Amino acid sequence: MEQDLSAIRRALRKPLEAEVAKGELTAPQIALMRVVVRQHGISLKDLSREVNLAHSTVSGIVDRLEKRGLVERRADPADGRTSCIFPAGIVTEFVRKQIPRLSRGPLESALERATKAERAAIGEALRRLRELLQANLS
Repeated sequence: MEQDLSAIRRALRKPLEAEVAKGELTAPQIALMRVVVRQHGISLKDLSREVNLAHSTVSGIVDRLEKRGLVERRADPADGRTSCIFPAGIVTEFVRKQIPRLSRGPLESALERATKAERAAIGEALRRLRELLQANLS
């Protein structure tokens, strides 16, 4: 079963990884951009905490993304001594629309090839798996 789950994870990540590779982005850069889009104006300190990386590492990533026009630093309106990181429009579009589409694509394609009975069985198995996982969290 572990092999199956690993293969499923790889198949679901493949289109996103290919698209990210075209843009020559790293996994930490993508993780950072996701947080910046979600928070839409976050301090470097808070961003470091959100992505669980050292402040200096995050600062370097932000510098590189800023040079590429993917994020920008603006003075914090509440405290002019600090700055907040904001996403460029293209980043917001990519994170909100492209990432979900790329992530869903392989799954939707596979399910389209399944029979109605197979889709029903998969749906039931996924519901049960979710229940089991949620029971572990309680």
